[in-house]
Amino acid sequence: MYQGMSRISFLTTRLGALALGLAAATTPVWAGGDGADGSYSPDDIAQIDVLPGWRTQDGTHIAALRIRLADGWKTYWRAPGDAGIPPGFTWAGSRNLQDVQFIWPTPQVFEQNGMRTVGYSHELILPMVMTPAMADKPIRLKARLALGVCRDVCMPMQARVRADLPLPGAQDATIARAMDQRPDTAVEAGLRRATCTVDPLPDGLRVTARLTLPRVGPDEMVVMETPNPAVWVSEAMTQRSGATLIATLDIVPPPGAPFLLNRSDLRLTVLAAGRAVDIQGCDAGS
Repeated sequence: MYQGMSRISFLTTRLGALALGLAAATTPVWAGGDGADGSYSPDDIAQIDVLPGWRTQDGTHIAALRIRLADGWKTYWRAPGDAGIPPGFTWAGSRNLQDVQFIWPTPQVFEQNGMRTVGYSHELILPMVMTPAMADKPIRLKARLALGVCRDVCMPMQARVRADLPLPGAQDATIARAMDQRPDTAVEAGLRRATCTVDPLPDGLRVTARLTLPRVGPDEMVVMETPNPAVWVSEAMTQRSGATLIATLDIVPPPGAPFLLNRSDLRLTVLAAGRAVDIQGCDAGS
């Protein structure tokens, strides 16, 4: 069996054993410490609420999810690494909401027990660009969140948030700062070329990405994402050769599922020393 698939099976079993529900209002109160029996109360770990934000001139609404974490806890980025738990969002029950796009701030890289994960500690302000169905009407937000939190144990958590987003609302400096913490675009970072070569494996594909890019910082790493979250992507082996950053990784689709890799759909993020570069798509390698 492919080595990465065994890790997925282990993680799935672990999540089932640790399943925990959190029904959150906009501002739950921390209980103030670990349980005497070593267990954790959800309210000890995370406060989750919505910063209502403002309506823009183009008719979209800028708001943000705020996740405040107890000391020592972290939560995960959209591509959290092998040992992380990816977040999920469901907007059923919202009113006058047509679309939601996230502006993810540059995440941190964590090393623990020989495993690397990507996420946030202390607090995550996650800006959302929300498109209303009717631009002149307020949005009533009703969301269900599934997220992972980790300290010495890792737990999946569920939360519900509700918020009325006012018209016109007010500019929020906290949201604006989080938007400014987004990764650089490929143009901003000076990317000259991005190519991907693809080689078959017995159960998937091996992709080698070559990015002609000025050094982002020390200990550069590359994260690759596909549009299908059911496709498993390994941690990349990353090295630099002069002006070129090279990342090699494996992609494995679900068993029995058809899979066609479109290079233009691949999303690559370079992370290093608190900086990030967001690269959409790559060309065929020569």
